[in-house]
Amino acid sequence: MRLLLVEDDPRTADYVVRGLTEAGHACDLLRNGHDALVAATRDAYDVIVADRMVPGLDGLSMIKAVRAAGVKTP
Repeated sequence: MRLLLVEDDPRTADYVVRGLTEAGHACDLLRNGHDALVAATRDAYDVIVADRMVPGLDGLSMIKAVRAAGVKTP
């Protein structure tokens, strides 16, 4: 499974990415909402996991923009 993780806290991000990759998943980590919006509308992901409080575009606004662009990834 390919996941997009949007998390700006380095410790949290490292912990989650390590767990996901050890479980056999591919995980792309982005640390702000703007970069995540670009990636989510450009690349195919099975799941998007977004922190609500990230720099630039907050996680909720990023997900709303992804939905408005027609991306239906959960």
